[in-house]
Amino acid sequence: MQHPFGQVDDRDACGVGFVADAGGRADRAIVEAGLAGLAGVRHRGAVAADGASSDGCGLLTPLPVERYGPAGTVVAMLFGPSTDPSDELAALAQDLDLALVAVTAPPVDTTVLGAQARRSLPPLWQARLAPVGPLVERLADGDDEPVERAAWLLRHRLRAVSGAYAASCSARTIIHKGLVRADRLADFWLDLADDDFTAPFAVFHQRYSTNTAPSWERAQPMRSLSHNGEINTIAGNIRRLAARRLGTERAGLGPEADLVPILDPAGSDSAQLDEVLELLVRGGRDVAHAMAMLIPPAWEGDRELPAAVRGAFAYHASLMEPWDGPAAVVFTDGRVVGAALDRNGLRPLRVTRCDDGFVVCASEVGAVPLDGHGAQTHSRLGPGDQLVVEPGVGVHTTAELHRRLTAQAPYASWAADGLRPADAGDPIELVGDDLAARQVAHGCTREEVAMVLRPMATDAAEPSFAMGDDAPLPHLAGRPRPIAHFVRQRFAQVTNPPIDPLRERRVMSLRTLLGPRAPLLGEDPTAARLIELSSMLLFPSGVEALRSPAWSPFPAATLPLHFAVAAGPGGLADRLDALGQAAVGAAADGAGIVVLDHAGVDAEHAPVPALLGLGAVHQQLVQAGRRADVSLVVVADDARDSHAVAALIGFGADAVCPRLAFETVADLADDDDSSDIAAPEAQERLRSAIEGGVRKILSKLGICTIDGYRDARAFEVLGLGADVVERCLAGAPNVVGGLDLVQVGAMVLTQHAEAWPADGSTPTLASPGWVRVRIGGDPHANDKPVVAALNELTGTTPTARGSEPPSAAARLTAAAHLLQRAIAGDDEELYRRFAQLVDDRPPLALVDQLEVLPDVAPVPIDEVESAESIARRFSTGAMSHGALSKEAHETLAAAMNLLGARSNCGEGGEDPQRFRTRGRGRDDRNSSIKQVASGRFGVTPEYLAVADEIQIKMAQGSKPGEGGQLPGHKVTREIAALRHTQPGVGLISPPPHHDIYSIEDLAQLVYDLKQVIAAEVSVKLVAGAGVGTIAAGCVKALADTVHISGANGGTGASPLSSIKHAGMPWELGLADAQQA
Repeated sequence: MQHPFGQVDDRDACGVGFVADAGGRADRAIVEAGLAGLAGVRHRGAVAADGASSDGCGLLTPLPVERYGPAGTVVAMLFGPSTDPSDELAALAQDLDLALVAVTAPPVDTTVLGAQARRSLPPLWQARLAPVGPLVERLADGDDEPVERAAWLLRHRLRAVSGAYAASCSARTIIHKGLVRADRLADFWLDLADDDFTAPFAVFHQRYSTNTAPSWERAQPMRSLSHNGEINTIAGNIRRLAARRLGTERAGLGPEADLVPILDPAGSDSAQLDEVLELLVRGGRDVAHAMAMLIPPAWEGDRELPAAVRGAFAYHASLMEPWDGPAAVVFTDGRVVGAALDRNGLRPLRVTRCDDGFVVCASEVGAVPLDGHGAQTHSRLGPGDQLVVEPGVGVHTTAELHRRLTAQAPYASWAADGLRPADAGDPIELVGDDLAARQVAHGCTREEVAMVLRPMATDAAEPSFAMGDDAPLPHLAGRPRPIAHFVRQRFAQVTNPPIDPLRERRVMSLRTLLGPRAPLLGEDPTAARLIELSSMLLFPSGVEALRSPAWSPFPAATLPLHFAVAAGPGGLADRLDALGQAAVGAAADGAGIVVLDHAGVDAEHAPVPALLGLGAVHQQLVQAGRRADVSLVVVADDARDSHAVAALIGFGADAVCPRLAFETVADLADDDDSSDIAAPEAQERLRSAIEGGVRKILSKLGICTIDGYRDARAFEVLGLGADVVERCLAGAPNVVGGLDLVQVGAMVLTQHAEAWPADGSTPTLASPGWVRVRIGGDPHANDKPVVAALNELTGTTPTARGSEPPSAAARLTAAAHLLQRAIAGDDEELYRRFAQLVDDRPPLALVDQLEVLPDVAPVPIDEVESAESIARRFSTGAMSHGALSKEAHETLAAAMNLLGARSNCGEGGEDPQRFRTRGRGRDDRNSSIKQVASGRFGVTPEYLAVADEIQIKMAQGSKPGEGGQLPGHKVTREIAALRHTQPGVGLISPPPHHDIYSIEDLAQLVYDLKQVIAAEVSVKLVAGAGVGTIAAGCVKALADTVHISGANGGTGASPLSSIKHAGMPWELGLADAQQA
């Protein structure tokens, strides 16, 4: 069945580790210890309902020479093809100086497998190949790397010819893996049980896949690594690898065309990380060096690192962006074995070193029995750390590995000599006379100026708002919206955590490099010949410096982002094509920077939306093989907040200048006599606010660096047609469809006509009611007529001015009586009026576009569930006591208890006095659902003990990827007491739970909560691409219910950009979860 969000993301979390003998002794005990370690992390994986099919596990060891043949023998462990691959292997091997020795079926016992694993079991083959010709000579000289390169190329070519998957194909290593229970791996792969199967180290891995269909191929270890975690930047990493030059011929790997694709497009993020690690190693770097390039520490802000080390990482950043995300990685090249943690250290790796040289590194202490190994020293890897065991030499720590890296080449000198630092430029001094016209032409509104730009220019922070989003979706709005409003931010939940941009500021970086990029596999000083910015955000004068031949080391070409008004709506598509062609031509002519600029928009020229212009240029450069030759700088007058800037970066921009935003706040400062903030300071504050907002957007996905976010396309499209997405935003999920390019062109021209009216009048900024209801603006779900009808229905219509208002008790009593009368049928007219207003409003949401078809044969009423049974399925939204008043919070709980439904207390705790009313009929004010959120405010054993359902909040509709927020003025003594904090202090829950960094951590919390009370445990998620996959993982973690919120959820306080631009409608999330 087709999933609403397209191809389902594969997510997993696991147990991982290695055992090794630092002295280099190849021993059967090492293999036994590896198998014991695998069994020891079995609980970190998952098993299917048949009790025997695991999500995947495996063991990687050096190839036992005595068992498989003389040194240099290549052994390939193949999953498929369906027929004997001898002929294909022999033909492919001959061109690589390899000779096929034999192809056999490896000894296995399939009775060990569960039913699910047996159904998906591929044909298994084991091939042995011997080096011939020049490879033999190189082996005689002690160099086996040419053999490894030949085996690597053989594997690539076999996959292309036959589709066979090689679990391993090497003269150094062999991998046994599959959908086997971790404690039965050697019972299935019988070779592993033989006494003569020895090794100096072993790598083990147990998978916990939140995908509902684990596969034999995706079991780990991979060929060079085992990975516990998730690569949050994987989409951008893949695209940038495809766009850059590799330099394979110079590295001795042959033409690039013969290796495409380097990454298997069907592979998981772990598999693709493994493939690029192999590429770097086969290209000449040692495995620890390659791993440091892929998963570097947070070197940008770490002043304690030696200058030479920081310089080395600065140099390598010019070749490869971080593969960022929570990651505990065990890696090997067959000679050494090591482990590395990501810059945040969000996955555990514990290390034990014994007196006899035995070393264990695993996800947890105790996975491997250590009896008989003497005294032990325990430690753990920290953020950005590495550990390498070189059998026969010893153990290398992070500091030693850094010293080895800096000794390989004068990287720091290369970086210091090549990188040219540049600043953002200076704030604007003069604002053009056509400011109002350009504001209108680019969709700037009075509401945006007052509620978005002014607060940022004043407070240097993004504005917060409340209630949620009840405005129409952008393609359903009555007035044109900026194109950035049609893309929605993605976010992390459960399988990989968001990070806290406040607490983790030290590991975050907006550092940006501009200029042509050198081939990945090369290593020389020219790779660092780039412009270095501390941030991707520039003032216009900073852009002018980049265009100046007197300063910039690279020629710059400028492409105007506008099209002729006379060309009509179709002129937009034509201009997008012309922009892409011009950018390819500029790159071919030697430009190192291409500036896309809105300058020149006037009465005869309408603006090309910057996001579409950038996307079209970026994609055409990639298709022409020229993207690595240039950097793209966008001077965007329609980018005026952090969301729009992040969207430009996410779809490929290297740097952004939000010129119109700077001009607008400068104009505000100049006109505001009551403010002591001068125009330059206002612009600096705006810049700081946008940078802070971009950091928060990165953090929602657990991404730390702007370089890792660039071209990651971490957005979902909502309201644009397939032609727009394919031409400009390819790679972003597009579920619903919407406006095509001609309609977008018409929307642009509508705004342009208002900017330059035909009668020559002065344009004025509209106020369309994007945030608040405005007269004549877009309708809202809770606009005045609907609220007035509801007030009339419930008897709470505001009294006439001057009359005596009824008491609160009288109003509540009247409301209850009127509502009861309307529902009972005595007076249906009031309810019909309210219902008709809601039903007849213009469509605002996806559900409004659905039509209920009349049933020709209604279900007999006696077959319909009772009202009491139906009511049990309803619950209130999770709003805390603090976001709501005490009276409102208690009234909601009492009402739901009377109906037999459930109220959700939110994350703020609850007055223990209310617990004691449980079961007291009309006086029952205890909330049935008790929420456990990241801040754990008010969570006590008593609080949990009176719950019918405990809800673990992993995300919130109004701000997915962020924590709850309660302003200080709402933290009264009463609220502070309930939350066990101090009055008057603003409370912000961290984005991640302190104890949930993976799916197995969630499973642990579910288990722990069920030990407190035998209540249902639910997990709250927010709709977005892949939420069905995550929901399936939550069920495997034994959650009883999965709650999926939509992006328009209510809130007491959230950043306005999150309310408006993060997450997707609940309708899509529900459909995805249903089909997962």
